[in-house]
Amino acid sequence: MLHGQDDIRKSRRAWEEHVKTSGGGRDVKFTTVSGERIETLYGPEDVEQINFLSDIGFPGEYPYTRGIHLTGYRGKLWTMRQFAGFGTPEDTNERYHYLLEHGQTGLSVAFDLPTLMGRDADHRESEGEVGICGVSVSSLADMEILFKGIALNDISTSMTINAPAAMMMAFYLAVAEKQGRDFKSLRGTTQTDILKEYIAQKEWIYPPEPSMRLIIDMFEYLNREVPQWNPISVSGYHIREAGSTAAQELAFTLADGFAYIEAGIARGLNVDEFAPRISFFFNAHVDFFEEIAKYRAARRIWAKRTKNKYGAKNPRSWMLRFHTQTAGCSLTAQQPENNIVRTAYQALAGVLGGTQSLHTNSMDETLALPSEKAVKIALRTQQILAFETGVANTIDPLAGSYFVEALTTKMEAEAERYFEKIETLGGVIPAIEAGFFQREIADAAYRYQRELDANEKIIVGMNQFVETDEKVEIPILVISPEVEVKQRKRLGDVRQSRNKRAVEESMAELRKAAVDQKNLIPRLLDCTRAYVTLGEMCSALADVFGVYEEPAVF
Repeated sequence: MLHGQDDIRKSRRAWEEHVKTSGGGRDVKFTTVSGERIETLYGPEDVEQINFLSDIGFPGEYPYTRGIHLTGYRGKLWTMRQFAGFGTPEDTNERYHYLLEHGQTGLSVAFDLPTLMGRDADHRESEGEVGICGVSVSSLADMEILFKGIALNDISTSMTINAPAAMMMAFYLAVAEKQGRDFKSLRGTTQTDILKEYIAQKEWIYPPEPSMRLIIDMFEYLNREVPQWNPISVSGYHIREAGSTAAQELAFTLADGFAYIEAGIARGLNVDEFAPRISFFFNAHVDFFEEIAKYRAARRIWAKRTKNKYGAKNPRSWMLRFHTQTAGCSLTAQQPENNIVRTAYQALAGVLGGTQSLHTNSMDETLALPSEKAVKIALRTQQILAFETGVANTIDPLAGSYFVEALTTKMEAEAERYFEKIETLGGVIPAIEAGFFQREIADAAYRYQRELDANEKIIVGMNQFVETDEKVEIPILVISPEVEVKQRKRLGDVRQSRNKRAVEESMAELRKAAVDQKNLIPRLLDCTRAYVTLGEMCSALADVFGVYEEPAVF
């Protein structure tokens, strides 16, 4: 027997009265990790404004709420891509071969801090940081060793690099060239997302405008010469790690993505020529359903905007493709084995949300770079998820859930409110310069910390279920000081053996192209072939572009 909406509402009110009079509820603040209130129960009336065909639809069809592929994971599993990089290029190359032998299906490069900041290993501000938080890469010689024995046309590679992304891309292309690989066969992603650096991660070199110019140079060049490569991965991950809510991560990340589209259009590029190669990178935090709703809302918002606001006609431009990494900020140094469980649930949220690629954090990452054993457990977590749990058997299994659909719609509405605020500030870059994003994230982080301090939110092993006599017995990866010595020596050898005239000529052409508003990627490639170092290229452009200093925000 079918019941009408009035009957359902009447029955729900009666049930709610019964709940009130029954007592026995826990004295707990029922909110998401982002602080959003969660109702006791969700039912048909919570989704009655949702139109199935226009708001949810079918997998592989606009607005892609249920995923961008017609057959979901039945057609192809997500790429299992473990983030890896430490010490010398030799150290990391060995780890890559280890991961590939154990079933990893894509490489993901973690660079050390000097590399991320565009500094060579022998720069005075690199001292003590070389190879510590990632692999040290200062020249083509390092990149050649990093990918030794790995055919670049057979593997998809992701490189987490932003301010000097164009230089690192030139290094990668030059290695492929030396291997005899056709650029058109190369697959992968450079993160390149400088806007989120100004917002959250703070690893920049140049001011926003010239930084955006470099990114659009990459769009223009890679779209033509390396068509399977994603020139940018618009990253919400670091925004979330800085303390944002899920809705802020969603809104700020998509706002950045729209800013890159607008910059590409302003250059004169056809949106359908570059939008299909824009990818995204999201966090998988601990609030299971909130994360799933975030991913579903992201696809729907991106599809609507690219089609209706930016006039994209190619359905591939409407499809939001994303990589997911489990939340590093949720891991605890206390009882680190608990991180295996956290990571598994977060990975499940990413998969149920329809991710195309996934990195699972290792249990020891709050203590040091991951050990081989911890990395293997993290990879096995994905493999168990893919092959044992049955989650890949059907597409978007949570579609139609009253709770998930209501949460998805609410997430979309919150993002739209943020878009309006950003628009009133003049767009993303003016909003960055006004400190808008920074303040919003700081306020969210402060609220969450107060909830932890008051035990309103529980982190097992940290503020509840604490073991005062705990002894951590996990082997820790230690980076030897010899790494810095080796990297400095290699760099010195490179400078001694290279053709000095080729270096000077290629550097002069790079500076000239920067002044003349020419596309810089071919000139960076010429510099790379001459073994100009990362720091030398970055400094040459800083002479033209200047260096960014963040305004104080209170």
